[in-house]
Amino acid sequence: MEVVFSLKILFVCTGNTCRSVMAEALARKLMSERFGDHSPIMVFSAGISAWPGDRPSGKVAQALAGLGASLHDHKASNLTPEKVREADLILTMTRSHLEFVKGMPAKAGGKVFTLAEFAGSGEDVPDPFGQSLDHYIKCARRLEDLVALALDRLES
Repeated sequence: MEVVFSLKILFVCTGNTCRSVMAEALARKLMSERFGDHSPIMVFSAGISAWPGDRPSGKVAQALAGLGASLHDHKASNLTPEKVREADLILTMTRSHLEFVKGMPAKAGGKVFTLAEFAGSGEDVPDPFGQSLDHYIKCARRLEDLVALALDRLES
């Protein structure tokens, strides 16, 4: 049976090697738990200043593995107007990412929010880049909580 996606969610951070990648992987895991192989939601990610082809650090993979999620051979990609137009919902890691998306020529309008704002919980998600594994794990746990709350909102 072919899955028809009714919603496309784009996660956005700076380099597309930490936060947005973890949010994407955790969303895939949570959707698999909720919907099995027939999720109506497609998720993808991009960075506002990504180096296309960059790979996430081993710390990202370790933090995700501890939560039962994996990367699926991720390579960083830049945020483009096409990706913004393709998405039905854009969830950024910070307010500055949100403002960047809103300033793009793609006219994101009312479909862009910070992840925390959309989830109704807390503030910007701090960047763990260059920090200890513990920071990556804390970030991944926070992202898992926020993504779960965002999915709850979409299901209600």
